[in-house]
Amino acid sequence: MKFAADRMLGRLAKWLRILGYDTVYRKNLSDEGFISLAREGRILLTRNTSLRDRLPPEQSVFITSDHYQDQLVTVIKALSLKPVRDAFFSRCTVCNTVLEPAQDVEDEVPEYIWETQHKFSRCRNCGKVYWPGTHYERTFERIKTLFRGRGIQILYR
Repeated sequence: MKFAADRMLGRLAKWLRILGYDTVYRKNLSDEGFISLAREGRILLTRNTSLRDRLPPEQSVFITSDHYQDQLVTVIKALSLKPVRDAFFSRCTVCNTVLEPAQDVEDEVPEYIWETQHKFSRCRNCGKVYWPGTHYERTFERIKTLFRGRGIQILYR
């Protein structure tokens, strides 16, 4: 499933990307540009009532909460999504591109990281480098805690 998040939902977009969902987010996208993303088959995530009213209900999720955790739960429950563990951390949180394995990153990461980590990924679009360090583990724990408290199951394949 593919999403487009309106200008008020940047943090939600980041967390959907962390979960592996293809999520377009552009702060300066016009309403018409946003609507055109629906024509491409994306589900629009919006806090804007005028945008919501211009779309069929099956093409959008109206977000009422100010808190990204509640927003994330709203999207998952509204669309009956089943987050898949293997998809987590597979997209760039900055630009939404699928990450690729990377080995030649020694000059791009701190020395300690290079010496202690053995698996790296890189965004082929923006060049950001990722590795499964303590931040990765803490983020996964936050996801598990949030989902467990809301009755959302993570699928392990």
